[in-house]
Amino acid sequence: MSDENQSVRISDRLFALLQLVLPQHLLSRAMHWLTRLESNWFRRPFTRWFVKHFAIDLGEAVEENLDNYPTFNAFFTRALKPTAREFAAGSDVLACPVDGTVSQIGELRNGSVLQAKGHDYSVRELLGDRADLAELFDGGLFATIYLAPYNYHRIHMPTDGVLTETIYVPGRLFSVNAATARAIPRLFARNERVACMFDTAAGPMAMVLVGALFVGSIETVWAGEVTPPHRGATEHRTYIDDGPELTRGAEMGRFNMGSTVILLLPKARAEWDPQLRSGETVRLGMSIGRVTESGKS
Repeated sequence: MSDENQSVRISDRLFALLQLVLPQHLLSRAMHWLTRLESNWFRRPFTRWFVKHFAIDLGEAVEENLDNYPTFNAFFTRALKPTAREFAAGSDVLACPVDGTVSQIGELRNGSVLQAKGHDYSVRELLGDRADLAELFDGGLFATIYLAPYNYHRIHMPTDGVLTETIYVPGRLFSVNAATARAIPRLFARNERVACMFDTAAGPMAMVLVGALFVGSIETVWAGEVTPPHRGATEHRTYIDDGPELTRGAEMGRFNMGSTVILLLPKARAEWDPQLRSGETVRLGMSIGRVTESGKS
């Protein structure tokens, strides 16, 4: 092993150790408050610094004037112009639900999701210890997409779907960047998350919105802000005949700060684009796979 690789391993572990002792939820509540301040002393200089530091393209935003955003969070979750992202054509196309980076992508093996080299976690644990839901994805597909702070933070539907169930799972708020994923086992099954189950042409589909350090708020378009408050017990809601129907490309939720989306699809119902690899940058609307013939209704 090279000295460079060894130093990365040490830095990963030190970063993970720091997070273990940090008051994660307290820090996230403080960030939630700060990013919603309407006072110019914070909003204006911080937003301008953020745009410059991360080279944000304001030309993509519906609202290009920074002074018209009442809070930093309003800017952070800004809407994009319809022309800013193009959705790949084809009724069988699975569109990327976010701007971000592919952390891992592939097949589910033995009921487990690959997190990083040497680390995986169970689908059952990810979905709130629901064996019945985990069974739906046995041998299926997964894709984990990381949203950095500079990414667009609204989440859209990769295909048409009807919401059937949501599961809120309490947990920690570790960072979800690559360094933490390498260092902390079962990271995505330990963090607070909201799993959304949809009925689609590919069969059942799960979209899991994973919280993270400073990501104290996850929203869906049908329920609004799901967290905070942070609760101590798993909660779920089943939709029988009243689940919202969302078309491909429709907004389904958003993160208030950066985090991760995990997609789960059943066996033999879909396939990922063979060119898609871990570490690849992806954009909302691009094709990441397709529904196969066996999965069409």
